[in-house]
Amino acid sequence: MSVVTVQLGQCGNQVGHQLFDVICSDAHEAQRIYSCSSCERFFYRSRQGELVARAVMIDMEAKVINQSLTKAAKSGRWKYGDTSYFSQKQGSGNNWANGYCVHGPRHREVVEELVRREVERCDRLAGLMAMMSVAGGTGSGVGTYVTQCLRDIYPKSFILNHLTWPYGTGEVIVQNYNSVLTLAHLYQLSDAILVHENDTVHRICSQLLNIKHISFSDVNTVIAQQLGSVLQPALTADSHGVYSRNPLGELVSALACHPEYKLLSVSSIPQMPSSSIAYSTFSWPGLLKHLRQMLISNAKMEEGIDWQVRPLAGSERTRSLTGPSFNTSLANLLILRGKDVYSAETGSFEDPALYTSWLSSGEAFTLWKSPVPFNKYEKSATLVSNSQALLKPLDNMVGKAWNMFASRAYIHQYIKFGISEEDFLDSFTSLEQVISSYSQLC
Repeated sequence: MSVVTVQLGQCGNQVGHQLFDVICSDAHEAQRIYSCSSCERFFYRSRQGELVARAVMIDMEAKVINQSLTKAAKSGRWKYGDTSYFSQKQGSGNNWANGYCVHGPRHREVVEELVRREVERCDRLAGLMAMMSVAGGTGSGVGTYVTQCLRDIYPKSFILNHLTWPYGTGEVIVQNYNSVLTLAHLYQLSDAILVHENDTVHRICSQLLNIKHISFSDVNTVIAQQLGSVLQPALTADSHGVYSRNPLGELVSALACHPEYKLLSVSSIPQMPSSSIAYSTFSWPGLLKHLRQMLISNAKMEEGIDWQVRPLAGSERTRSLTGPSFNTSLANLLILRGKDVYSAETGSFEDPALYTSWLSSGEAFTLWKSPVPFNKYEKSATLVSNSQALLKPLDNMVGKAWNMFASRAYIHQYIKFGISEEDFLDSFTSLEQVISSYSQLC
């Protein structure tokens, strides 16, 4: 089954390009069955035999799309479709309302037609993945509008939104407004929302990969590698040796079992400079011990794991938005790739103390495995978690947006494009409910 990716705005198109590059490189180096499964999922063959990404590229400015088209073609391994993109000459001005109320409706028909053509190229559609940022105008505003259109047209298809959250120090003065409006709307439209935080990925680049001068390309590469480790073929417990057929459906079914809990975060181990891999050895017990502690202490990487955090009984758990505490999970998906993968003992992730009391650990924990190494690591593990991991950054974002809204800062910039103060209030109310729900997980 195949995934159609919709890349929206500058960030969505840059991360999307990196993702296809990572997937193509991984599939090229792997055994035939794995490679064919991967290519069927993310590419189709042109009449000339070229691998073409199952993707639609959308941006209100042409620069990034042109760069991505050129880079992909120059790689010599894959390319984007010759007519699978749409751009204009004027962006959305970092204004969600401009993207959602103006650019989205204005170009709806052409975007829907581009997606329809990609969907019809699939023998079987696994679902749609929309990639976008939440800080600017096109990715967030047009991205939300396009997701709404996709939900209307494909009501029974899985839709996964991949969101890149901005740096906390600020990329755009109104980024918190844009983020609140995006998340509140997507919560009603998407089956699951997979989040990468720029601050977290930046720390990975600096502290784990030892990159001195970190660029957006470095950040996007880390995001793409983590996404690739989630989306590439793997074997499930009942797959009988056949690689999973519907990555989005199985991901959503495993992790987003309740409409109030849709936020997913990703952690991967190991992560190190490629020059160090040859001099390192990995064991499954060591990797999984560290990854489990990263989960419960809400550490996004090995550096900074709090080994003092331990699981407690449900009645003993406390939740603080300001201090360290135990990170309770609704559901976790563990993906193991590499040598001796079938010997890995994963029982520690089935501990009921990790999970909310109203869902059994047997239902809350899912395991995928693949004997094919990923990203040059002999052994690697990735955890996709529906937990309280994003509670604090979400609360901070909503708090900052509310403080601006209380003084009516920049509100007129949204009203002039058709977003009212009531729309803001509805979005705040929606996300406050999400924050409350995650806070009460125990």
